[in-house]
Amino acid sequence: MENLDIPDLVLRLSSEEESVRKMAVFKLQNAVADPSIADLFISEGGMPKLRFLSLHSYGNTLAYCLTAISRLLELDRGWDQITEDVIKRIVDLVVDQPLVNVNRAAMSVLAAIVGHPNLPPSQQGSVSGFRHLKPAVDLQPQFLPMLVEKIASADHALCANALQLINSLMRDAIAHEADFEWPRFIKQLQELGVIKSVYGLMQSTAVQDLAHPLLDFQSLTKVLLRKWKQEKVDLEKTDHRRALRGVHVASSAEKPQPGTDSKGSKKASPTKWRRLGFESESPAYEFNNTGFLGLMDLTDFVYKNEDGFQKLLLEQSAEPLEQRCPIARASLAVTSILYEHFDVEKSDDGGAHKYVSIESRSQFDRAFKPLLLHWSRLHTGGLNAFIRLWKASGAQLEDFGKIEELVRILVEQVVGQASRTKDIKEVEEDIAGFDLQRLRDLQMELLELTYEDAWGHHLRQVRDELNHEALQFVKEQRIRCLLRGSWFPQGLNYLDGSSAAGKSNNRAVPTAWRFVRLSHNRRYLHYADFPVKSAGEPGLDLLQEKIDLSLVSSVVSNVSASAPSTSSSDSTVTSLAEQASTSTKITIHGVEPSAGHVRQGSEASSSSQARKEIVLLQLYPQSYTLASEWLDGLLMLLNQQPITAETNKLVNMISGYGLKIRLLNVRFEDIGLEEPVLPSREGLDDNYYYDIGGMEAGV
Repeated sequence: MENLDIPDLVLRLSSEEESVRKMAVFKLQNAVADPSIADLFISEGGMPKLRFLSLHSYGNTLAYCLTAISRLLELDRGWDQITEDVIKRIVDLVVDQPLVNVNRAAMSVLAAIVGHPNLPPSQQGSVSGFRHLKPAVDLQPQFLPMLVEKIASADHALCANALQLINSLMRDAIAHEADFEWPRFIKQLQELGVIKSVYGLMQSTAVQDLAHPLLDFQSLTKVLLRKWKQEKVDLEKTDHRRALRGVHVASSAEKPQPGTDSKGSKKASPTKWRRLGFESESPAYEFNNTGFLGLMDLTDFVYKNEDGFQKLLLEQSAEPLEQRCPIARASLAVTSILYEHFDVEKSDDGGAHKYVSIESRSQFDRAFKPLLLHWSRLHTGGLNAFIRLWKASGAQLEDFGKIEELVRILVEQVVGQASRTKDIKEVEEDIAGFDLQRLRDLQMELLELTYEDAWGHHLRQVRDELNHEALQFVKEQRIRCLLRGSWFPQGLNYLDGSSAAGKSNNRAVPTAWRFVRLSHNRRYLHYADFPVKSAGEPGLDLLQEKIDLSLVSSVVSNVSASAPSTSSSDSTVTSLAEQASTSTKITIHGVEPSAGHVRQGSEASSSSQARKEIVLLQLYPQSYTLASEWLDGLLMLLNQQPITAETNKLVNMISGYGLKIRLLNVRFEDIGLEEPVLPSREGLDDNYYYDIGGMEAGV
């Protein structure tokens, strides 16, 4: 570029030979990106020649010429040569020219023209904004359709230029709304399929090449949503009044009745708008928070599902007044939820574009919100979810805020967690099928996290205290299972006569039963073997054998630390009672008691350490629950930690409920109940048990 002779290039632009002109403009297109060279080129009288080429050249020469013009315009130079005939030629090229490189350059010039700031009227020939394209565009009705069509081009550069031109047109239309009916223009673009095309690009592998125009379009979508929200609903405006009337008519609230006058007039219903879910008969004021955006969302929901809307209103009218879902109010709530979720109030200009330069793919994808483009479908899905949750929970009007919070969590979970490539249809299905109980669990988790952030140390201390209390409670429950005693199978006969090792899956019938029970003072395990399992539970006087727990050194088992994949029903337990399992075993180890053994403090301890460890007792539990009770009961009796999943689950459940009750601060007066009367303890001792979660623990 140092040896470039600009005066010579200007002369060559007017050469009679096409090849000379083409080479000159080819060299020029990159050189004029430098402001000093651009100034030199203009001072040498190059712009009129460049303008002439834009009107009369073809092929690559035309493409290079338009590229040079677009780069000069980007430097804010050469505007005096952009006349109406030049604009008309370029608009015609966008519609009729098949060459991709010409199309790319033509749209770059048009984007620069549309995006140029207004200049003082005194400057003759100055052009700016879409209104300067409008005369030429009016002569080419296929201009906008062709522009939208080029967004789907396989050439990424052409696609990017087309989208950037559309962005410029949208931005100019919004900025000069006094001179241009921007809502009609935006609607025209939407009808041509621009949303569908951009949505497809955001989900495609081409997203990185098109990042800037795509993020610009996303930012403009937020600008539109903000403008619609900021526009107050005013019944003096024709389109606002028409939209509200359309909602009312679609509800089939009023139909001509016999007895009306010739004009079909009759007295308006006193609950005309409250019937639709508004809080008053002045609905315009209820759109203060959502503006015209809220009215658009409501009308879209009604128009696209008019029959369903009518059926929903009839269904709700059959419910008591307090139990009816206020549909209009719910629609406005969903609009606000989506507005907050996508952070529409915050511009993307300084935030999202920074992700373009980040190498991490996950961070790059985070900048794109393709679901934002399907605002209307998300609103419809969210409103249907609101109504479904209202019915499923049996909510009343005073519960409106609670259902609103559940829908907010639902949107955060489904829409917020959706990947860039997840299709809108899948998102709609996830919203429609999300379980109420799962939502409530998520709500509680979020509540705990909120308190964790706010209270931190205090909350952890409360959780530790509750966990200790739950552990002590479960310890007592498990030990009381031992106090009650249980039957365990002993000898086993296999139906085919084979061994247990070889035929572990065959049916086995116990030939003897052992009953084991903890003594009341919790110092001995009493047991005895019986030929049959009796209906009652033998007393301690019938249990001749006993084990001194001070001699027990360890309790081991092959019971899995994780719960079985399927829960045991009562029928399964009954079956196991008849068919003893040999896969589960609890072994109690200890030292062999000496003759005349007397347990007295440290003397007993030293004598125990001197003797050899042996197996004191083996038990064969018939179910996982029984194994959990006895294994963890023995361990906790020996002041050791429980190890089975069932016991740990019970501990977590009790401590979890305790924490939730404290967090929610449930009081009887809050839920409309009187303070309960506690039962008298007269005539009772401390020999009692609880039944928690179907796990009996008794005396």
